[in-house]
Amino acid sequence: MLALKNKQYTMITTKGYAAQTPTSDLAEWEFERREVGPHDVQFDIQYCGVCHSDLHQIRNDWFPGIFPMVPGHEIVGKVIKVGEHVTRFKVGDLAGTGCMVDSCRTCPNCQEGLEQYCDNGNIQTYNGVNKYTDGAPTYGGYSNTIVVNEDFVLHVPASLSLAATAPLLCAGITTYSPLRHWKVGKGHKLAVLGLGGLGHMAVKFGVAFGAEVTVLSTSPNKEADARKLGAHHFVVTTDPEQVAKAKNSFDFILDTVSAEHDMAMYMSLLRTNGVHIIVGVPPEAHKIPAFAFIDGRKSVAGSGIGGIAETQEMLDFCAEHQIVSDIELIDIKDIQTAYDRMIKGDVRYRFVIDMATL
Repeated sequence: MLALKNKQYTMITTKGYAAQTPTSDLAEWEFERREVGPHDVQFDIQYCGVCHSDLHQIRNDWFPGIFPMVPGHEIVGKVIKVGEHVTRFKVGDLAGTGCMVDSCRTCPNCQEGLEQYCDNGNIQTYNGVNKYTDGAPTYGGYSNTIVVNEDFVLHVPASLSLAATAPLLCAGITTYSPLRHWKVGKGHKLAVLGLGGLGHMAVKFGVAFGAEVTVLSTSPNKEADARKLGAHHFVVTTDPEQVAKAKNSFDFILDTVSAEHDMAMYMSLLRTNGVHIIVGVPPEAHKIPAFAFIDGRKSVAGSGIGGIAETQEMLDFCAEHQIVSDIELIDIKDIQTAYDRMIKGDVRYRFVIDMATL
């Protein structure tokens, strides 16, 4: 029994994999989650995607973390228990949780369905503290079960591969949301910068929305995959001749790269009034000269994940169009090897942990 915020919580013993420090490898760790409250849903985790941000956060690349840290925010499984006031889920339903598990619910952004931009701070699925409920640290999906308020639980369509659906809850919505916000579709030329976990989903969505899609990549050997995913064109950005031909070509660039790159060069590929949309987060800040904006009245914008309603919309869209991530299923004991391969770009295109191996 744990007392937090003047409430008594019965706890659920949970098994997971955690980093004990920023320099330690992930290893088995037993911890506690709160028991299911009146508005909570508990689901046993069957699959959890591996996001590059898991590694960034374990290593304190962006900000100091909360340790021990259980990563994972691409979580799908089956409901095993619901609170007495839960109305939208029942035992046996397929369910998912993405990058956040709570928000204030009352600020203007939350009221507009933009919980990801909560003025008072949304609560991340891991490496956070849930100040809106029990005040306890949040632990992610590299574990066997999770308890989440029903407002932050998503219905997973049964027609989709469950394992391949997991990455939609981060890689999917991170690319779907900006494409929807800027109304990218028929008549637009969209460039996807980087063909990894995010980039391959951006290609699939861009094509599904009717845009003419080009992949920008430093890796010539990814062209066949890009075209298989539906891309209409491919530009090797280390080839000056190909880059020169692509100048002033695109209405939008969706930038999924999480490593340092030459923003000014890529912005030169935009048409007048073009928008370079950042969704990848490199450890170091971008440096962009003023003339990259001025020459062509170009813009640089950023986008995070989507809100809960938009994420459900995405899942339903994926069910309608049979869109899922391209994945490699792994045992949890192989997570460190998966991280090493992910850093090298050696995955097509998202690792997903089979949590039955925990």
